[in-house]
Amino acid sequence: MGAGWVGVHTGRTNQVIAEGIASGRIPALAGYKGLRQEVAFAPAGYPRGRLDIALFDGPAADALVEVKNVTLLDGDCLCFPDAVSVRGRKHLDLLQAAVDEGRRGVILFALNRPEGKRFAPACTIDPAYSRRLTQVAEGGVEVLAVRIRHTDSGLEVAEDVPVDLT
Repeated sequence: MGAGWVGVHTGRTNQVIAEGIASGRIPALAGYKGLRQEVAFAPAGYPRGRLDIALFDGPAADALVEVKNVTLLDGDCLCFPDAVSVRGRKHLDLLQAAVDEGRRGVILFALNRPEGKRFAPACTIDPAYSRRLTQVAEGGVEVLAVRIRHTDSGLEVAEDVPVDLT
């Protein structure tokens, strides 16, 4: 579509991001010696949940990372979610709980198409998600956006992309 391939297989996206973290291609998450995928997390006062990646034994506090595959293009902006996402808000709550416990909580938006110059929440599609994303960012959850590049031989983490929460 558009200027190239659009990646819609969310399981593959998580693998590519894990590989990108392990190889140091995502500078904000570089330097951790341990990485686990599909990590159960049950903080006090929250329902049990699962997050995509746990990072440990690194240069900063242990981190819990939730990856969101982003394919929705609106002008020059890639947006998430593309439908109302109660589950997505739950993930934001879990990341905030991780920060409250002294860990890093990271929401990583994997922009899985070549177009778009920035990332922003899709506030017209899910205003509650947009509000909650802004709240948790203010509460210490890190918001990252990286592009996934499609090549003839596979997928790889490419460049960081600016995040716009205004």
